[in-house]
Amino acid sequence: MFLFMMITLNGYFEGENHDISWHNVDAEFDRFANAQLDETDTLVFGHTTYDLMANFWATPEGVEAAPDTASRMNSLDKIVFSRTPFTPTWGPITAYTDIRKLKDIKQQPGKSMAVLGSSNLSVSLLQAGLIDEIRIMINPVVLGRGNPLFAGIESNRTFSFTDSRSFANGNVLLRYRTKA
Repeated sequence: MFLFMMITLNGYFEGENHDISWHNVDAEFDRFANAQLDETDTLVFGHTTYDLMANFWATPEGVEAAPDTASRMNSLDKIVFSRTPFTPTWGPITAYTDIRKLKDIKQQPGKSMAVLGSSNLSVSLLQAGLIDEIRIMINPVVLGRGNPLFAGIESNRTFSFTDSRSFANGNVLLRYRTKA
């Protein structure tokens, strides 16, 4: 299972009020995103990120903005972790309350699972040793305020660098494997 997050130079994954308008996306990024989605058969979200994604990708605006990405996002299986009950509106979906369920799901055959966004869930998954790879895309922007990546992590973690990629728009992708 891999985690993909876009962050600012100063380490924020989102601005105030879940603002991601600073995401530096273009045709090259879209090709990258679609290739990344093609590696997966399951998307993993926290409840808040699931709602934000559903409110974009499942709309005509989302389909118009990036039809190929929307097709993938809308058709992939989704697992959502939520502390509170909710009515799913964007599927196919399975909802759980306990992240330990992922240990069993990861053992089943198939493509990779991808955690997209969901910072609070990502922290919990890292602490539980359930994330195998971290993919961080640094955008060439600094925000005055926002939410830092991995806020609330309780123990030190080390990673092995595996790869980097520069994009023409100034984004840089860093890839790391988690260490046991």
